[in-house]
Amino acid sequence: MTVERIFDELGHFKRFQACLYFAAVFQAVACGIHYLASVFLVETPNYVCSGPDNITDVLYGNLTESSLTDILPVFKSGKGPLVVRTAEGEQWELSRCRSFLRIDPQEFTYDFTGNKTVKACGDFVYDHTEVYQSIVTDWDLVCEREWLAKLCQPTFMLGVLIGALVFGDIADRVGRVRILMVTSVCQFGLGVAVAFSGNYYFFVVLRFLLAMVSSGYLVVVFVYVTEFTGIKVRTWTSMHVHAAFAVGIMVVALTGYLVRVWWIYQIILSTCTSPFLFFCWKFPETPFYLMAKGRYKDAQTLLDTIARVNGLECRLKVEELMEPEEKENGRPLLDESKEKAAQPEKKLSILDLFGSWRMAGRTCTVWAIWFIGSLGYYVFSLGSVNLGGNQYVNLFLAGAVELPSYLVGCFAMDRIGRKKTCAPALLLAGVACMLIIVVPADIEILAIILSMTGKFAIAIAFGLIYLYTCELYPTIIRSLAVGSGSMMCRVGSVVAPFCVYLADVWVYLPQLIVGILAFIIGVLTMFLPETLGKPLTTTLEEAEALGREPSKKSSAPAAKDLEDGIEMNQH
Repeated sequence: MTVERIFDELGHFKRFQACLYFAAVFQAVACGIHYLASVFLVETPNYVCSGPDNITDVLYGNLTESSLTDILPVFKSGKGPLVVRTAEGEQWELSRCRSFLRIDPQEFTYDFTGNKTVKACGDFVYDHTEVYQSIVTDWDLVCEREWLAKLCQPTFMLGVLIGALVFGDIADRVGRVRILMVTSVCQFGLGVAVAFSGNYYFFVVLRFLLAMVSSGYLVVVFVYVTEFTGIKVRTWTSMHVHAAFAVGIMVVALTGYLVRVWWIYQIILSTCTSPFLFFCWKFPETPFYLMAKGRYKDAQTLLDTIARVNGLECRLKVEELMEPEEKENGRPLLDESKEKAAQPEKKLSILDLFGSWRMAGRTCTVWAIWFIGSLGYYVFSLGSVNLGGNQYVNLFLAGAVELPSYLVGCFAMDRIGRKKTCAPALLLAGVACMLIIVVPADIEILAIILSMTGKFAIAIAFGLIYLYTCELYPTIIRSLAVGSGSMMCRVGSVVAPFCVYLADVWVYLPQLIVGILAFIIGVLTMFLPETLGKPLTTTLEEAEALGREPSKKSSAPAAKDLEDGIEMNQH
């Protein structure tokens, strides 16, 4: 595919591409921010039923305080209620969702065997030690309304799923740049609007729309940077978009630690990448998209601009980037651009990913990698919460641990190939899950090491699948392929919380599920074609031919068929 000559002539990653890359990746930080912002937006602090007024004494086990707020930091649900006494002498037992009035108590003791009157909670007292104000404390999303708080993250992931598919498809039709601009502006506007949502339902709807545009940007930016960088640096540029996402996770942890009011926290997170809006409208369309759509004059202008910014002389012409059969009667392509643009384009859909048995098998395997990558990532991440310690430090480390995995992944992808990096990573994740099951429960340090090993391995596979998908599919459906893969990724992220809940059935059941799936998909990955060092394809035929090597046995019959054809033509 001769469009790759652009990078050989004008540089694989010089000044022009570097400026575009770092600008586009800077906004990808916002995607990591919004994906993980709900960790503290919907955080539920320790709480208890408010009880009566004029409380003078509070008793919890052997501890005695004068107010509920003083004893809340040590109160644990399921370990017994709080016993309070009022100025009038009444005694109440306060749990999280119920309050009990003791009838005719003799002494103020923690244990009581007499009769009680049960009352439902009308108000709650929250512990503000870690969280001063969240949507849970503002709208009392506890007890019977607790499911509303738990619904926020699945709803957000549903928006991510839809946005990945919708914007990936639109980007193939209207261009990458338009989608980047629209989603960036909407990320800023919707992010700020979330902070001013007056009630829970507006909050959920705005977060759903924010998820769609954040997912849309993340999908398209991978395609954008892939089509603007050459083969020599494409592995590093695509993988380090994930590093920007991880930086967003660390920004969430730092901001959550410094700001404990949810709406201020949301405004800060939404505006920290706003400088991108001032120059995103100057972004050019990618050369691959311009050539695929027949916009040859725009493509030539772009080549001239790249050469000028990179300090080179542009001797490359658009005509040189196309195959000879693309021309008719020797006319230049620049003259044909209007004629070709006037011709009706074939509308492509997700069904084109299954155009043949070979492409169908490839698509199913790629989707499976997307799914297990997301499922394993979130199962390992959610499980790490049980490690204890400061929650802000834990989240920061959860983002930081991804950075070395991408570095290792980059080195491996460039040296042994995409397939030979992805498959062993999935197999290692599967083995780590199985070893966690057999490790004795009292050896905690070994279980932690295995858990981090599993997350490290799954992050490598999860990081490289974006680039691998771009290289496995042609220009005309590349964004759609990445978008549909990202859709499967979000299916995995929606399923992950329910997978974690299966630990109530058996503590190791989540690891067993992830381990089996990772091992099976790792084996299937070995049947995918290798794309290391190969140019990006533009047509479905070129993409389908990936991995096919002409054999010596087939060359003789092919030559014979050619000779027979010549003889028939002569006859």
